[in-house]
Amino acid sequence: MKNTIPAKNILTTVLVASVITLSPAAFAKDKYDKHQPALTDWATVTNVEPVTRTIEQRKPYEDCWYEEVRYEAPSSSNVQSPTGTILGGIIGGAIGNAVGHKKKNKQVGTAVGAILGASLGYDISRQVAGNDSRSEHRDSYRKEQRCETRYETSYREEVIGYDVWYRYHGERFHTRMNQDPGKKIRVRVTVEPM
Repeated sequence: MKNTIPAKNILTTVLVASVITLSPAAFAKDKYDKHQPALTDWATVTNVEPVTRTIEQRKPYEDCWYEEVRYEAPSSSNVQSPTGTILGGIIGGAIGNAVGHKKKNKQVGTAVGAILGASLGYDISRQVAGNDSRSEHRDSYRKEQRCETRYETSYREEVIGYDVWYRYHGERFHTRMNQDPGKKIRVRVTVEPM
């Protein structure tokens, strides 16, 4: 009877032999791996200059003053005076009376002349009042307060960072930081094989 080794056992034996023959260095982590935490050291700060920006501030304020304002008001003299009508009636009546020959004609002439004279006097007084602008409007003045919003502008400097120069092993470097580091600055050191 033939001795047969199952295929499953052969595969297991090959795998175990491979693991044993591999060098332990294959499983060691590379000490120069980029995912490894970096080494740090201290460098000497040689110069620090604040970096600033100018900020504009606009503050609103109300500026008020008084000024004279002219108003046109209807004049009380706009009410028509009856003088023109009365005067026209009297003059018209006198002319009508002088024109008539008989007593009856004089009465009719006086009445008609008075009516026509009154109408004519009314029209003339209205026309004169219309041409006189001072009789239509009267200017009045009063002081009123006026206000306007104005802006007072001021400027201030704000520090937004620091330019830092430092020296490490004789080499000079520059960086920008959020705060003044003082006399020393922490630096990251990388070591690589040559």
